[in-house]
Amino acid sequence: MVTQSSEQDPPTGDPVGDVVAGWSPRQPPQPVTLTGAHVTVQPLTSARYADLFATTCDPDGPDLWTYRPVERPRTLAELWMHLAGVAEADLTFALVPATGPSAGRAAGIASLARVEPAHGQIEVAGVLLGTGLARTTAATEAIHLLMRYAFDDLGYRRFEWKCDSLNEASRRAALRLGFGHEGRFRQHLVVKGRNRDTDWFSVIDAEWPRVRDGHRAWLAADNFDAEGRQRRSLASYLAG
Repeated sequence: MVTQSSEQDPPTGDPVGDVVAGWSPRQPPQPVTLTGAHVTVQPLTSARYADLFATTCDPDGPDLWTYRPVERPRTLAELWMHLAGVAEADLTFALVPATGPSAGRAAGIASLARVEPAHGQIEVAGVLLGTGLARTTAATEAIHLLMRYAFDDLGYRRFEWKCDSLNEASRRAALRLGFGHEGRFRQHLVVKGRNRDTDWFSVIDAEWPRVRDGHRAWLAADNFDAEGRQRRSLASYLAG
């Protein structure tokens, strides 16, 4: 949160940002386990790699790897090498749904990346949702748990989501979850030999209470019928 600048304004009269009252650097995120009603978010270890190969690398299923930095792994060994690098670079979590065809197995991953404790900034990155997790209540709850950890437990000011500008599914997911679109970084990266423009989204701490309350209302048991169908959309709750 910020307060208006006052006695700390520079004598030159040049415009400056608002004072962030009581600010101090935050603690970096830790490999914690976050438990919800529909999913458990737990630190990724090699014990989950076989699960993830089964749930994200099925050659007869949809290709979930189009926008990732590597092609879909063909063998467990290939996936192992990729995930070992991911886990070394960022704090990465396995997403384990509590129900459905992948109940009790890791069916996706997400990382906390670009962590800047001095500025209170953090990004959810590398989100991969496989069989039994994509387009489910558990997937929404997994991102909610990570956001809640960053904002409520650690006190961060900004939570980011970035994706290839051509990845329409990821763009829609960010907007559905309450992230605001901030713009497009043109020619940001070269991925698999191709240009990538990157779209940036964020939620800041002033927006988080509204987003958090919308998530909670949507995730509540009474928002779903006996067949698990939503009674109200997440967008309707976020709109107030």
